[in-house]
Amino acid sequence: MKLDVSGDKITVDAGDLAPLIGCAPAEVPQLMREGRITSTFEKGEGEDAGRFRVTFRFGTTKVRFTCAEDGSVLSHIRTQVADG
Repeated sequence: MKLDVSGDKITVDAGDLAPLIGCAPAEVPQLMREGRITSTFEKGEGEDAGRFRVTFRFGTTKVRFTCAEDGSVLSHIRTQVADG
């Protein structure tokens, strides 16, 4: 899996993200526009320089991708978090 990195913009394919967060790929764009799927971006520093993390949250599901500078996914983790 690979995320598309274009400048400061990170894009993940809805077909890759949807099964991890529990929705249909066709629903992802609308859920993002509504703010029901949120994301955060973290750039690596020090020994993690050249890597970044993107975390998506939908309801109580959180998926975090750790990626190389070119967007190649090095690992991902899916967790359930408390609602609220």
